[in-house]
Amino acid sequence: QCQKDKEGADYVCPEGTQGNGNFADPATCRRFYQCVDGYPYLNRCPSGLYFDDISKYCTFKVEARCGPIATTPAPITEAPTDLATRCEPADCQLPYCFCSKDGTLIPGGLEPEDTPQMIMLTFDGAVNLNNFDLYKKVFNGKLRNPNGCPIRGTFFLSHEYSNYAMVQKLAHDGHEMATGTISQQQGLQDKGYEEWAGEMIGMREIMRKFSNISRSEVVGARAPFLKPGRNTQFKVLEDFGYIYDSSVGVPPLPIPVWPYTLDYKIAHECKAGTCPTKSFPGLWEVPFNAHYVATYEGGHCPYLDQCVLHNHDSDDVLDWLQEDFRRYYEQNRAPYMMPFHTNWFQIKELERGLHKFLHWASEQEDVWFVTVTQALTWITEPRSASTLNNYEAWKCDKKDLPPAACNISNKCALPFKHPDTNFTDTRYMETCTECPNQYPWLGDSGGTGIPGKDNYIPDNLK
Repeated sequence: QCQKDKEGADYVCPEGTQGNGNFADPATCRRFYQCVDGYPYLNRCPSGLYFDDISKYCTFKVEARCGPIATTPAPITEAPTDLATRCEPADCQLPYCFCSKDGTLIPGGLEPEDTPQMIMLTFDGAVNLNNFDLYKKVFNGKLRNPNGCPIRGTFFLSHEYSNYAMVQKLAHDGHEMATGTISQQQGLQDKGYEEWAGEMIGMREIMRKFSNISRSEVVGARAPFLKPGRNTQFKVLEDFGYIYDSSVGVPPLPIPVWPYTLDYKIAHECKAGTCPTKSFPGLWEVPFNAHYVATYEGGHCPYLDQCVLHNHDSDDVLDWLQEDFRRYYEQNRAPYMMPFHTNWFQIKELERGLHKFLHWASEQEDVWFVTVTQALTWITEPRSASTLNNYEAWKCDKKDLPPAACNISNKCALPFKHPDTNFTDTRYMETCTECPNQYPWLGDSGGTGIPGKDNYIPDNLK
């Protein structure tokens, strides 16, 4: 007997343990079925998004792999030698190493009630006129931490269409800037060392040259589409002095996972299948715990805008976020990362629901909004929540800020010849520094017009 969703389309959930979760609609990539205890519920992706049957969430059309797709193990592209071993807590001591058998233990052996509940607001992609004012509404100075400091976020910046005067403004206001990639290219997870260095270190150089952000302030990275680059990406981060990566997805777990160093084998399933397998001592991973509620209404997602909440009003969104948050707050108080793309803020009920949640969360006891680096600083030296009002690392005055952004930026019309074509067009870029000769790109982060000019030398070889 076929079970039917509300629209009458026949669909049978997979039998056995695979009967719970999200599954592609065979008829269209715009919809998917959410199976709960064998019963299918039809869901539609938000406008402009498509269901990816590998990652099991709604994403952009260029990223979506329409289903149904038979699941097969990820190909092994590296010889399994020199692999990281399982966590040995006795040999892994803070501040340089942290792991636990299942990833859920609180650093320093603190009890949950003595642990601050950190919230990390993170934003992926370009910063420009499409989102700058929306982000400023989140960080309008009204929401403050228990020590009176305004809340701050972390931006994983990608290059195309970014306004570097706006980026400089955000950095000057104390927000953390981290690297996405220059091109956001598909398939980077299978590329080599030079490609990863060109993308990530090149992005860091673009921020330095056009937003006046020093290299020492850019210490975090995120792979495009949450597809880590196996061991290659992490070797680049290690060589070029990064402190953390935040690209590894965690499946829906009853208790969320804390950040950990990559000294040992990752304690949870690797969602993407392209996680590092070797040891990278002292390099932190800030994982993407899956967002979901007990009924799986809206599905589960790494980025909040990939859960299907667009048909909810703002109070429904508030309720959903509160339930998701309580899984952290009422259990092990792992940092609650709230990752967004711009499209969350373009749906007004989602934006209103988020603002309601932020106000509600800021009124809860021992809740702190921190950047990723601020969270890791606490993790390396845990201290009781009752002592944090005078905690130096979370004070309002942030050191090494870039200079204030200019009032009138340079609006640069720059020639751009994409490496894959012979066609030259014009790209526009705003910056408080001088306009480059041409649009900055891979191999020429300074926009000199000399292809392949960049030559990145790892920190340990300088």
